[in-house]
Amino acid sequence: MLSELMNFLRACFRPRSKRYVHTGSDSGGRQDGLLWYKDSGQHFNGEFSMAVVQANNLLEDQSQIESGSLSSHESGPYGTFVGVYDGHGGPETSRYINDHLFQHLKRFTSEQQSISADVIRKAFQATEEGFLSLVTRQWPMKPQIAAVGSCCLVGVVSGGTLYVANLGDSRAVLGRAVKATGEVLSIQLSAEHNASIESVRQELHALHPDDSQIVVLKHNVWRVKGLIQVSRSIGDVYLKKAEFNREPLYAKFRLREPFKRPILSAEPAITVHQLKPHDQFIIFASDGLWEHLSNQEAVDIVQNHPRSGSAKRLVKAALQESAKKREMRYSDLKKIDRGVRRHFHDDITVIVVFLDSNHVSRASSAKFQNLSVRGGGITLPPNTLAPCGTPTEAGST
Repeated sequence: MLSELMNFLRACFRPRSKRYVHTGSDSGGRQDGLLWYKDSGQHFNGEFSMAVVQANNLLEDQSQIESGSLSSHESGPYGTFVGVYDGHGGPETSRYINDHLFQHLKRFTSEQQSISADVIRKAFQATEEGFLSLVTRQWPMKPQIAAVGSCCLVGVVSGGTLYVANLGDSRAVLGRAVKATGEVLSIQLSAEHNASIESVRQELHALHPDDSQIVVLKHNVWRVKGLIQVSRSIGDVYLKKAEFNREPLYAKFRLREPFKRPILSAEPAITVHQLKPHDQFIIFASDGLWEHLSNQEAVDIVQNHPRSGSAKRLVKAALQESAKKREMRYSDLKKIDRGVRRHFHDDITVIVVFLDSNHVSRASSAKFQNLSVRGGGITLPPNTLAPCGTPTEAGST
């Protein structure tokens, strides 16, 4: 069985193409095969590192770091915004979030003249409503867009306060130094919304007491309505608005019984943390990383190496674990092209934000030159055929 799989994969191996390799300045990031990375940069509160590895035919993960003014006015407040958007069923939703969520946040921050959990909640709601409007417009020509969605993890650091908002199963993990021992411990900051978690299944049963099939164990994986693992997301309109759960949507996404209330939610879980001097860094990452590394393993990798290249180092550690699980060499895994890669690991996005205590305590009114960086991927000409391999099941993460 393994030999047959390897023969199939060899047919999809190809030399590293020049079109996949970008060298030169690190200002906008670099491309190495399916790996994009920016080893180091400076944000309002310290340094940062970013990396993205593509597995899907089309990159479904999107990400950004924005630093400087968090409002539409240059008068501030100032700080750093981090977003990791793990799409499923296609890239449309995660791309939409990347283009709109931060702009909504700036608008609401300007209106309230401050950053707050309420501002972040309103930005999520406006993004969800905007994508619903897009689906409504495109439904007649492109009905499958109703089955596209995205997890959404956001972090905002401003005035010594950290806000973390999450939909889905991406994760933010803090590295905090223990004075007595010098250790750096991992502290998970985000709540996750995946049906594999018992409390999430209980929440779904409580919200849908009349539906015994609200969560189904399918192929040994818990899924909401047997279709999707996450219970909260942006998009996935086919499980929020009954009018989009009908033909011409593919039959595999259509429910037998009409639903009266939304099955999935776009209400983010938001936590607020007052940062302390011994808070060293935060790792924001899509679930592709956490499938292969524990919170503490990830924190140890960052802590025990130089800051530069931290995100790339984490991605490579996850890929090495993925290769080990398949009893193959990491060097062979790297040769597998997008599409087929998805059989081995998901798209993986990592942003490591270092917290320098002298910068974290900086007043949110202190000015900083605006910075904007988006996670990269393979840029393909329109209508490019995907390499051999099959896309993953839409609507799953």
